[in-house]
Amino acid sequence: MCTSIVYATKDHYFGRNLDLELSYGQVVTITPRNYPFKFRRTDPLPSHYALIGMAAVVDNYPLYFEATNEKGLSMAGLNFPENAHYFEEDSGKTNISPFEFIPWLLGKCATIDEAKKLLAEINLVNINFSEELPLSPLHWMLADQNEALVIESTIDGLKIYNNPVGVLTNNPPFDYQLFNLNNYRHVSPTVSSNHFAKNLELDVYSRGMGGLGLPGDLSSASRFVKAAFTKWQSVSGDSEMESVNQFFHILTSVEQQKGLCDVGNGKFEYTIYSSCCNMDKGIYYYTTYNNHQITAVEMHKENLEGTELITYPVVDQEQIHYLNK
Repeated sequence: MCTSIVYATKDHYFGRNLDLELSYGQVVTITPRNYPFKFRRTDPLPSHYALIGMAAVVDNYPLYFEATNEKGLSMAGLNFPENAHYFEEDSGKTNISPFEFIPWLLGKCATIDEAKKLLAEINLVNINFSEELPLSPLHWMLADQNEALVIESTIDGLKIYNNPVGVLTNNPPFDYQLFNLNNYRHVSPTVSSNHFAKNLELDVYSRGMGGLGLPGDLSSASRFVKAAFTKWQSVSGDSEMESVNQFFHILTSVEQQKGLCDVGNGKFEYTIYSSCCNMDKGIYYYTTYNNHQITAVEMHKENLEGTELITYPVVDQEQIHYLNK
């Protein structure tokens, strides 16, 4: 499963935790403006906005987990099992396979408003990338510097939600996740007065008691609440270092450690990587489970007029800074 958030200080940031039990050989991938995007059932994009993000590159095609384009529009796909539904082709709509969704939308749109116009005519069609790589059941968070949306393709059709929280996890559907926050309206970073019984002297015996009841398990509903609370109560300076540092701390509040989520056959779901992209500057930061040092790639230091994908292998070995070695 996964968690994605948007966050703002002076600049705007978008990223996610990727939580799975296996890796797909993902690499940081920059798609320049003139790399020819081809789609199975709609017209190609010989030129488009440049993208940066994490992708599995298969047959020279970037299968993006999440990406940000040069205008700042950002998008992440998160697991949505048992709820995601993809359709047969519809001649009256634009038929896009889910594996094409991120490059198609980010390649064409600079803002949420532009994306809404395309989403009104889209049909997410049930076409696998290949026999070896079938479609994953996903839903998506889409964000620019001003607002965020959640996009869910279910048996009832394509649903688009405004996302005032700026957080997305997995099941259940987003409308329930949003409603569920009502159950935590009492949670606070400060301790409330005694409303239990006025005649009882109840002691505030520990700091942090305002957060009693905040979930701490790894379920997607609990991670949604915890990430939303952490994000909205977060305090940070507005420098790049402070902002990026705080972004990763928010994601750390819902990261998964190996051994805590048993998926069977001796495998465990865990946070394979965490990412943070400065939407305004096109700088992509990440950490991995095995490497806590923040690694960065800057989109605008590359030739964005090129025609070939630019990839950087993930640095996945712990970097320890010795002071006396």
